[in-house]
Amino acid sequence: MKKIVSIALVLALVLAFAAFADEKAGMPGGTKLIFTTGGAQGTYYGFGGVLAGKVGEKTSTTITAITSGGSKANIEAMDDGDAQLGFVQSDVGAYAYRGTRLFDDKITNFSTVANLYMEQVQIVTLDPSIKTVADLKGKNVSVGAAGSGVYFNAVDLLNVYGLDIDKDIKPTYQSFGDSVEALQDGKIDAAFIVAGAPTTAVTSLAATRKVYLVGVDDEHILALRSVSPYYDKNVIMKEVYNTEDDVFTVAVGAVVIARDDVSEADVYNFLYGVFENKDEITAAHAKGADLNLSFAASYIAVPYHKGAVKYFSEKGIKVSGK
Repeated sequence: MKKIVSIALVLALVLAFAAFADEKAGMPGGTKLIFTTGGAQGTYYGFGGVLAGKVGEKTSTTITAITSGGSKANIEAMDDGDAQLGFVQSDVGAYAYRGTRLFDDKITNFSTVANLYMEQVQIVTLDPSIKTVADLKGKNVSVGAAGSGVYFNAVDLLNVYGLDIDKDIKPTYQSFGDSVEALQDGKIDAAFIVAGAPTTAVTSLAATRKVYLVGVDDEHILALRSVSPYYDKNVIMKEVYNTEDDVFTVAVGAVVIARDDVSEADVYNFLYGVFENKDEITAAHAKGADLNLSFAASYIAVPYHKGAVKYFSEKGIKVSGK
């Protein structure tokens, strides 16, 4: 009887260990990381929290997603050693690595983890008479935080329509949540919001008010792409915010980056936790449906982290690493 009990106990322990090993897959030796995302009402924070939770659940790496000032602030936090992972717009990542526009000096101590989804330049208004970017002339417009990626997206779009951000509109510098409140209160006429649609702040607005999105035509999209190759044509379907029609705009990539000194295991585990559990992530957040390995490996402005090189190599995809 004792022998039978002992065998049963051993089998139970083996099964328990196997279940634990299966649950904590990926690479062993993961550590604890801080993941800077964006504002509380933006897609970065909502989606980032889901990704962080799934990575922690499935691998040996633990990630804490926190709110932040967005792309530029995330790069600066990592440069200062205050974070190990962060979301950045694809154009902002390139600016940092090259030391242009938002950055006076090159910041090169970070690497790409993955390009996750496209984040649309959403020009939101409650005024149906504002139909094109040109109609923003003379209007009160929120253009994101001063010096942010959103600000430069606004500058680029306004410029191709012949508008100067300081001379032809009345700019205000606000977060997504503050922009929505200002729209509701009639303090501004429109707001630039660069985030993956649906965006929490805009969804909340559309639940109580009739929202209009300002589209960008093909001629001006081509002009914009000649200035910056990081913009791609994109569409926000009418079902997203209950608009009358689908709205064409431009979008940039939402890229996850990591400090170069983050371990190979941690970056590998981030990718493993995300892409091996896509269905579970999609059930928790709509942006999960956009996850795609080929797109994840498509960012060329900043070399990939060694942990990402390893993960993509196992999937038969070659990326340029440091």
